Formats: sequence, C-alpha cells, structure tokens
Amino acid sequence: MNAPASPAQQEAAFLARLGDRVRAWRAEHGSTRKALAAASGVSERYLAQLEAGQGNISVLLLRKLSRAMSVPVESLVREEPSSAPRRIALLGLRGAGKSTLGERLAAALGVPFVELDREVEREAGVKLGEVFTMYGQEAFRRFERRALERVLEANERAVIAAGGGLVTEPSTFELLLERCFCVWLKASAQEHMSRVMAQGDLRPFKGRSAALEEIRKLLADRDRLYARAPLALDTSGRTVRQTLQELRKALP
Repeated sequence: MNAPASPAQQEAAFLARLGDRVRAWRAEHGSTRKALAAASGVSERYLAQLEAGQGNISVLLLRKLSRAMSVPVESLVREEPSSAPRRIALLGLRGAGKSTLGERLAAALGVPFVELDREVEREAGVKLGEVFTMYGQEAFRRFERRALERVLEANERAVIAAGGGLVTEPSTFELLLERCFCVWLKASAQEHMSRVMAQGDLRPFKGRSAALEEIRKLLADRDRLYARAPLALDTSGRTVRQTLQELRKALP
C-alpha cells in the first residue's frame, strides 16, 4: 500500500494543477502569457512560475487572474486532478487537424507533442517523401514502427499525431491502440482536400487530376480501421478552438 502524500506533496500537487489549468486556458483561447499578464495585471514572470507549479499565488492575484480569464475562481482551485489519459494518439488522414489540434491539446495538458512523421525522418535520416523514394513502402513502415517504439519508451505522457497510413500496418496499429488512447479526427473529403491545399502540400496526390476522388477512396478504405479508435471526433466546419473544447470534454 502506498503511503499517503505528505502536506508538502499535497500542496505541490495543488499548485501544479493550478498551473495546468491556467496553461490549458491559454492554449484553448490561443492567448500568449504576455497577453494574459497585461489583461490581469499579474506579471508575466509570475505567470511563468505559476504555470510551472511554483507560484504560491495570493487570493487577490488569483481573483485578478480569474477575472481576466472570465472563469470562476473555484474552477481554478477545485481539488480534483485531471484524469486525461497518459498518452493520446490522434488518427486520420492529412488535413484532419492532427498537428494543429495536437499542439494545442499538448499545451493544454502540459505534455510533449510528437509528430510521428518527423520521428520517422529522424530514423531514416531523410525527408519523408525521400523515404518512400529511396527505401520503399515496406522500409517506411519499419522506420515508422521503430519511431513509435522510441517515442513510447521516451514519453510516459504525450500527445502523438500518427501518420495517416499507420493504421494499415496491423502490428504497429495494435501497439498504438494498446499503449495510447486513440482519437479519430474525421473530416469530409472536401475539407481534407481544402486543408491540404491550404498547406501547399498535395503529397501523395501531386500530379493526380482526381485528387478528391483519391481522398474519398482512402477514407472509404480506412474507415473501418480508423473506427477502431475508442473516440471519433468530426472536425468538419469547426474551428480548432471548438474541436479542442469538444475533445477535452470527451476524453475519459
């Protein structure tokens, strides 16, 4: 049986939760620490200490901060800790919002954000497109598996944006489902296409006249695989802030 936390440990945990809530609010509202400091009258340096769990904030300063954030004081100081899963993996095709939403969610939870495709590049030593050209699809999936194993080993808590095709490799997908809480970010084929075009990146559709039809086919082919995620969230027609709010409410 674990020994009960000491008073000092309980106080440290309380301050850490308070800092997490302030940081989560900033991430959700796209607010910088400087902007919140200006709105609240609490110094930027003090906010940094608070978000790091090191700020022994006074009641009056807490009142100023809650007013600037337009949230009740009690929502900042409630006792219950966050119950978010330790690792969250975002699934879906490119254009679903995995990177944008993943960065915001990680900031709100105070955990690292990992884009698995970038880790594949680290494994292979070349850019993603060159991995396919130089080594082929099978080698790419081996790099992806090794990258995922390394990320899981290095991060007890994290938000991971998985590559769109990871679900087609059964053993790697099983590992992801086993070690992470998976969320399928859904969107219409048209919205996927619009977002990818806005990013200026049509990989792997470049040079194809029927790119939209190709996206529809990929969605149809992978629908049953993505659907294995315990949570699905439709991002079509929603802002990042709206989707983030919905996702945080839906997390177990």
